Amino acid sequence: MDRLLHLDRTLDELDPPAWAPPGSDATRLVRRVHELRRVALGELGPADLRTLVSQQVALSYVLPLAVRLLLDEPMLDAYFYEGDLLLAAVNAPASAWDMFPDLRTRLRTVITALPDTAVAVLPRGAAEELTRFVAQPESLH
Repeated sequence: MDRLLHLDRTLDELDPPAWAPPGSDATRLVRRVHELRRVALGELGPADLRTLVSQQVALSYVLPLAVRLLLDEPMLDAYFYEGDLLLAAVNAPASAWDMFPDLRTRLRTVITALPDTAVAVLPRGAAEELTRFVAQPESLH
């Protein structure tokens, strides 16, 4: 199924069951993730995608959207700093990437082409995270 065909639908619709409202004691992050599950995929911005990918919510839907942005602008500043969406994506579990081997390959190519000056502005440890992602073996599935 092409997950980009469902841009007019929400994660609560596409990734059942729909989540119940967060508890009154929920953190701001938890409340935000619950809100984002009720937003149409096509309306999710880079910061929204970074939040959902970082929290590993419905990766089968949000990871392709994030990669689509990253292929055009790998060092996109989604919310915190240049490259924050990229780092969220490369830290998604390997099992999520196994669903999208072609996207993983395309993102690896983009990462490999990043100039050292771009990687140098990322937080400490980010270069190692990028190297680990590029070096991950392809899925055996």
